[in-house]
Amino acid sequence: METMNNIQSIPVTQNDFLPLQGTDYVEFYVGNAKQAAHFYKTAFGFQSLAYAGPETGMKDKVSYVIRQHKLTFVLTTPLKMDNEIADHIYRHGDGVKVLALQVDDARSAFEETTKRGGKVYMEPQSLKDADGEVVLSGIHTYGDTVHIFVERKNYKGIFMPGFRAWKSKYNPESTGLLYVDHCVGNVGWNQMNPRVKFYEEVMGFRNILSFDDKDISTEYSALMSKVMSNGNGYVKFPINEPAEGKKKSQVEEFLDFYNGEGVQHVAIATHDIVKTVTELQSRGIEFLNIPASYYVDVLDRVGKIDEDLAPLQELGILIDRDNEGYLLQIFSKPLEDRPTLFFEIIQRKGAKSFGKGNFKALFEALEREQDARGNL
Repeated sequence: METMNNIQSIPVTQNDFLPLQGTDYVEFYVGNAKQAAHFYKTAFGFQSLAYAGPETGMKDKVSYVIRQHKLTFVLTTPLKMDNEIADHIYRHGDGVKVLALQVDDARSAFEETTKRGGKVYMEPQSLKDADGEVVLSGIHTYGDTVHIFVERKNYKGIFMPGFRAWKSKYNPESTGLLYVDHCVGNVGWNQMNPRVKFYEEVMGFRNILSFDDKDISTEYSALMSKVMSNGNGYVKFPINEPAEGKKKSQVEEFLDFYNGEGVQHVAIATHDIVKTVTELQSRGIEFLNIPASYYVDVLDRVGKIDEDLAPLQELGILIDRDNEGYLLQIFSKPLEDRPTLFFEIIQRKGAKSFGKGNFKALFEALEREQDARGNL
């Protein structure tokens, strides 16, 4: 069955060679992990979880692990120059390096993906301590981004071997962020279809939704996007490519400042978007400004919703509907000084789509920010 946004239902296939249990963690390479961890705790409501560094036997880098409900971020900084992490930060600024996927069998995941053409990032390795075993393996995807397959069924420790519990007296209240809904990648000109092919052939994903430059365009710029989903629908990766327009698109701006392909934004689920966004704003997170004109006829377009419109308008939350229900979403401004990585907060009230009806308002808001930076 197809919805009005052309989303296909995803049957769980019997021959899914890469069964995924969801996103295990997202790892960021950053210039200062200690400060980044403090920022994400303060601004987003994460809690301290685990730490690895020289004190735990890891001499070349430090990693702070923070968690909120089922959402886990790892923030990693190199301790010296001339290594992969330092080079990544020099080239891209702070950004996402690893989209880690939880699997039942990391060796099988590696074997199945590499024999289908996946480029090796990490050979299967077993990490053990008194709390059990974690098996890791990994492959490359777009740009310098990688997928690490994490098998932790035989582990009962805090995060994984090599890490110790990070105890902190400073643990701000949660803002209601729950788990990764989807992660969006920006790729270069004419690279969307090859990346889609990679997810289809190497990882067994399906293209459940496509947008072209007629769907995602404004007076000035355009882009194309395809949404890739794994067999059970737990993991979704939209892929964006720039399209020809009068001026530079947001994807082109990202590619310029990130110096290549990478993760544009992480979409995080909440059960109460008004409460979550109100709290995030009070902690200093800035969101895109949506004009009042968007809200004049939005309910004519999306129909009845459970929420009052006034607080949604005050916060700048967008609304869209598909045949399954509706969704509420909002997009932060970039979290870095480079106009690269940002976050989406999303609450799904049945909808399985990605807010097609909001694209025009969203991209006009992004263009206003670009124009202010002199990059449009």
